[in-house]
Amino acid sequence: MVPGFLLPETTVREAGNGSELDLGDSRGHVLLLTLGITRIIEQESLDVAVWGSVDAKEWGSKPLVSFPQKFYCGTYQILLDLTQQPDLRFLRANWAAQRWGKGDHKPLFGFYVFAQEIKHQVLAMGA
Repeated sequence: MVPGFLLPETTVREAGNGSELDLGDSRGHVLLLTLGITRIIEQESLDVAVWGSVDAKEWGSKPLVSFPQKFYCGTYQILLDLTQQPDLRFLRANWAAQRWGKGDHKPLFGFYVFAQEIKHQVLAMGA
């Protein structure tokens, strides 16, 4: 159900998937996705994508949307327009983390992904 966390704040050291979020009444709407990176070490990157599913079993061959690769703490937002895909019922976050350079090559990130519906009136104001 939106608004809600696709991924509550989590610390990760490797690639993974979040659990699915049921869109409920937000199916077929425009969503604002927020990626918050709260912890990071130097010389590493984080890739986060959002996938969609009708049945929470099949997730397709490509993500619905991907955040640009991130290297720093911060809050980043991206729109996800589901108006052409009203049959999608579930979303989930997928991430990959890389580290290079000296020392331990295992990455370390603290981050979350939050989804909320954008009302049509707000979108119209930006046009």
